[in-house]
Order: sequence, then C-alpha cells, then structure tokens
Amino acid sequence: MSEHVLPAEEPVRFVAPIIQDNPTGWGPCEMPDQFRDMPYQPFSKGDRLGKISDWTVVQDKKYQNKYASQFGAGSSYAYFHDEDESTFHLVDTTRVQKPPYQRGRARGQRGRGARGARTPGGMTTLSKQRDRKLGKRWGQRGAPMKIRDASVTVRPTWVTIEDMDFPRLAKLSLPGIKEGEDIACCGTLEYYDKAYDRVNVKHEKPLQRIDRIFHTVTTTDDPVIRRLSKTTGTVYATDTILATIMCCTRSNYSWDIVIEKIGDKLFLDKRDNTEFDLLTVNETSVEPPADDGNSINSPRNLALEATFINHNFSQQVLKSGPNEAKYKFPEANPFVSEEEGEVASVGYRYRKWNLNNGVVLVARCEHDAVMQGPQNETQFLTIKALNEWDSKVANGVEWRQKLDTQRGAVLANELRNNSCKLAKWTVQALLAGSDQVKFGYVSRTQVRDNSRHVILGTQQFKPHEFAAQINLSMDNAWGILRCIIDICMKQKDGKYLIMKDPNKPLIRLYDIPDNTFESDGSEESGDEPADTPFAPLYSYGNSKRV
Repeated sequence: MSEHVLPAEEPVRFVAPIIQDNPTGWGPCEMPDQFRDMPYQPFSKGDRLGKISDWTVVQDKKYQNKYASQFGAGSSYAYFHDEDESTFHLVDTTRVQKPPYQRGRARGQRGRGARGARTPGGMTTLSKQRDRKLGKRWGQRGAPMKIRDASVTVRPTWVTIEDMDFPRLAKLSLPGIKEGEDIACCGTLEYYDKAYDRVNVKHEKPLQRIDRIFHTVTTTDDPVIRRLSKTTGTVYATDTILATIMCCTRSNYSWDIVIEKIGDKLFLDKRDNTEFDLLTVNETSVEPPADDGNSINSPRNLALEATFINHNFSQQVLKSGPNEAKYKFPEANPFVSEEEGEVASVGYRYRKWNLNNGVVLVARCEHDAVMQGPQNETQFLTIKALNEWDSKVANGVEWRQKLDTQRGAVLANELRNNSCKLAKWTVQALLAGSDQVKFGYVSRTQVRDNSRHVILGTQQFKPHEFAAQINLSMDNAWGILRCIIDICMKQKDGKYLIMKDPNKPLIRLYDIPDNTFESDGSEESGDEPADTPFAPLYSYGNSKRV
C-alpha cells in the first residue's frame, strides 16, 4: 500500500504596512490615496439614524429635530443635478382658494345631498358645509403673509434708535390724567338735524355731494399752536396725530409721524401730501382688501371712498340753511382765507394736559357739530360714517337685511373689521370733550359703483361708554404716548421719524437728517390721478374740497 505524500506548505510571509513617520505630530503626513477625493462631513456618534419614512417628524413639531446632527445640517452628501435645467418647471398642485362670495353657495341646498351623499362604494362623504369649514380653518393657518409697503422709504442715512413692539406697548399705563383744559376755541358749528335719526333701511336717503372745504393743517403750520408754543406747553400735536399714536397697537397698515425736538419742546407733525388723513377700510379684518390698484375695492381706493363719504355725511346731516342758527366760538376759524369757498362746519378746541414730570401736552381737537340736549343744553358732537362696500367680498353681513333688526351684529362686525379706525375716532372724541359720537351707516347704491351712496341709518354713543364697549383703555393710550415722549426727550435736538412697520407689530423710531422731506418734490407725494371720482380730495394740499 503506497503512502500519499502531502506537498510541503510554503511559509506565510508577513507584508509590513507602509507607515508614514510623523516625528512632529500625530497622524499621517499626507492624505491616503483611497481617501483623497472622499468628502468629509462632521458627525457625532450620538446622532440618530433616521428611518426612510418617519411621519412623526412631519406631524408633530416636538420631533422636528429628532434626527438633527449636533454639528448642523451639512451639504457634503447632498444630491446635485448637473444636467441642464432650463426646461424644468415646477407644477403648482395647490388647490385654488375660492373667493368668499363663492364659498356659501351650498348653504341653500336641501335634502340629503347637502348633508351627506352616499357614494357607489357605500362610503358616506362629509357634508360640504363641514368640509368648507375645515378647509377654511386649515387654509388660514397656512396662508402666506401679505407683504405691505412702508408708508415712507427708509433711507441709508437714517439711524434706528429704538423698536417698540406692540405686546410691550399694550402693557403700559399712565392713570390719573385729568380732562383737558381749554386754552383757545375757534370756528363755527352748525346744528345737527335730528330728522336723520329717523332714517332707516326702508326710508333711506341718498348721500349728497357737499361742496365745502376741509382743512387738515399739520401742527407746525397752525398759527394758533405757534402762538401758544411761546408761553404754554412742551409737546404739541393734533388730535389725529395723537389718536394714531395712542391706538397704534391696533394698526396693521404702515404710517409715519415726524417729530422735531427743539430745546425742551417736541412738535409732532404729519408729512405733506401723504395718505395720513385717509380713513382705512377693513384694516383689521381677517381678510383685508386685496391690493389691486385698478380695482375700486383696493385699499387705497376704499380709503378715498371712505374719506369722501365721511366728509359729505358730516355736512349733510346738519341744518345748513342761510337762516339756520349757528354756534360760534370766541375766535374765528384760523385757516379760512378770503379766496376760499364755503368752509365745513368745524370747531377747534386747543387744550392742554399735564402728563406729569414737567410734560405739558397742547393739542388741537375738533368738533363737527352741536345739538340741543334733553335739558336744552348745548352738546358737542363728533360725526363719523361707517361705509359698506361689498359685504360678500368683505365677508360681512348685509346691512339692508340686518341693520334695522340686528344693528348690534352690524356694529360688532365693524368693530372686528375696523377696530383701529373706530378706536381712533373714539380717542379724538374723548380728547375734544365731545358729548356724543354720532355714527352714520352709509352703503353703496350699487355694489360696483363707488361714486353713489345712500344713508341707511344713524346711531349715537357717549364716548366714555363706547370706549368701554370696544375695550379701549385711555390709561394705556396715555402710557403709550408718554413712553414715546420720554424716549424723544432724551435725544439731542433734531428731526426724528416714528413709523409703524408695514409687516410686523411694532413701531420704530429713526433719527433722520434735518433737511429730510423738505425738497422731496413728487418723490414722497401721494397725489391722486384725476380720473378717480375722489380726485378733488387732493386739490388743496392742507385743505380738501368735497
């Protein structure tokens, strides 16, 4: 039997690795070939490795950073498409939102189809009404914010002094401010015609165009304030400017006020040829008017329409005949010139308030009319008009259906959509010491015609009671004003500008050069083209004819 001889095994050889000697440090001297082109991204051994589809990250904000690296998100291993993308287009698959007036068409449907329909597969669909409510609720939460323009262009030479956000301003309070003291009273007032208290939807009255001149003179152009500034006060303003500052926490649109510090005195002014005196419409609404310049329902055209309505309504409801009695203050209207036409009924009260710590406020306030009270006493009125433009687009209530039977619902809707405007009107009435605030309800004759209107009713309140009804605190209003005055008093002499941020709930104080706005020409002008029915509002600079 032959033996099988195994071949001898070759000895295993040990191949020594190439070791780079680094006598001056630790690690290799140069990058190894296999790692030369490999991208590196820092990581932590504590980082979690995510799943392919982990919906908890999407649905719950608590887990948004569940798989985040402590070194931050890197792009070393991100995917990049190197081919030509010029023919690549994104397809918008979002559902088109219907306008508000198309959302309620299913309300009138009756029967089973409106509440729920059974599909061929046996499943019952949600009711259209509930589906619409859910869609609206989720749609509002994800709706993109509208970017608004600032009331004035911020220039590179302006220096920001301070930002004052609304939550902080809303907590301010300055209690104990007494009623203003009259220093001078000017102008002539006409008596209110109580026949307009009987106007209702069934007996409406057309709004007339009254050819009278309204003066909107700023603080430093007022000859009476110039005279008073030599002997009385440290801060000077008009009721419109004060109301804008005091109610700033309710405002959404941008506005600005120029402040000039001279020694220990402050002068609060509005810029010339701006939209400061125009009345906003649906500013605080959930769905404010769309900014379409060509539409009669754009914010600017609605503001012109509302100002036009207010001017005409405040003069139409007065007894203005040549033989009618008038109430005259001791001094004449300081803004009337000989070449001007008929001037609107207006009474000016120049009043002062002691805001403590040596701050004395002097302001020009206005009354619109007078009337006889129950005891034959003379009552001073502030007359304003609320206007309906398109209840379906504005997502409001139909005035012609609700005004006579549910006036509270109409007013509540106006308080929700025009909170800032109503608060400013109330503050102006309180500053002037008006005994009553008279509101008129004015609507378009036709929805698509913004030049013809009808008066549907009137309503009056005592200013203090109405302020409590709309949750307006004068202590907070005085606190906001005093806060701004204190900040400005600490600055050096010069010119400043306070502006409401167009897209954030805050106001910002700027230090601006002394010659700002003095030679702007048409750059800052807000002149209205002549092809609008409200062009005469911009015919007189500091005065307006309607």
